[in-house]
Amino acid sequence: MADDLRAVNPRARLFRIILSVYGVGIYVFLFAPIAVLILLSFNSSNVVGFPMAGFTTDWYARLPNDTVILDALSRTLLVAFWVTVLSTLIGTTAAFPLVRANIKNRGGVRVFITLPIMMPGLLIGVAILVLASNVLHIQPSLKVAIIGQTVLATPFVILVVSSRLEALDRNFERAAADLGAGALQRLLYVVLPLVYPGIIAGALIAATLSLDEFVVTNFIIGADQTLPIYIYNQLKFGITPEVNALATMMLLGTLAVVGLTFGALQLIKALAAVAKKSKRVEAVEEAEEAIGHSLVMPRARDV
Repeated sequence: MADDLRAVNPRARLFRIILSVYGVGIYVFLFAPIAVLILLSFNSSNVVGFPMAGFTTDWYARLPNDTVILDALSRTLLVAFWVTVLSTLIGTTAAFPLVRANIKNRGGVRVFITLPIMMPGLLIGVAILVLASNVLHIQPSLKVAIIGQTVLATPFVILVVSSRLEALDRNFERAAADLGAGALQRLLYVVLPLVYPGIIAGALIAATLSLDEFVVTNFIIGADQTLPIYIYNQLKFGITPEVNALATMMLLGTLAVVGLTFGALQLIKALAAVAKKSKRVEAVEEAEEAIGHSLVMPRARDV
C-alpha cells in the first residue's frame, strides 16, 4: 500500500507524517487542559499553577467537609436532574408532531423551535428575568433557573429525537398495525424501542448543558448558586486546588455515567438478541413437532 502511494505521489510519506502530527496536536489541544486540571488537583500549594509545591491528596479529603461546595454541587445536580427530565419529555413529545404531522413549511418551524440555540445566552437570561420578575412577578430562584435551562436544552433534544424519528422505517408500524396493534401499542412496543437511543442521547446532552450552564443561570437563580457560579465567584478571591479536585471527581462521575449508559444499551441489545434466538428455537421446535405429527398421522391411518 505504501509503495502504491509513493508511485502516485512521491511526497505521500511526508503528507502522512504531517497529518499524523496534526491529528496528535488536535488531541493534545482538546485534552491537555483536562490533564492539567487533574494534575493540579494534587498540588500541595493553595495556589493553582506551576511549579507544583508537592504532591498531596488532602484536597480530596477536604471535599466532604466543605459545606459551601457541597451545597453548590447538590443544587447543580438537582437542577440538572429536573432539566434533563423536563427537556427530554418536552423535546420528545415535540419531535413527534414535528416529524409526523402535516406541517406546512416544516423547515421554518424547525428553525423557529431551535432559536434558543442560535440566540446569545445573555439575551435569553435577560428575557427570562424580565418575564419572570416584571410580568409574572416571580422572584429569581432555583425553580426559575430550572425553567431557563430547560428552554436552552429542549431544542437539542428535539433535534436529536426528530432526526432519529426521520430515519425510522414506518413499515414496522404498518406491520404492527396489520397484526392488530393499536396506536398506543405501536408507540410503546415499536416506536419507542427503536427511538430510545436518540432519547437517551438527547437526555445526556441536556444533562451536560445543565451541569456547566452559567450565563443564563447567573441572571435568574437569585441568591442561590450552582457550581459554575460558585467557581466564578471564587475567581475574585483565588481558586484553590479543592475546586480542581471537585472537577476531577465530576469528570470521573461523568465517565461512569457514560460507561453505565453504554453498558446498559449493550445489555439491552444482548438480551434482545437472546430473546430473538430463543423465539427462533421455539419456532423451529414447534415446526419440527408439527412435521412429526403430520408424518405420524398417515402411518397410524395405514396401520
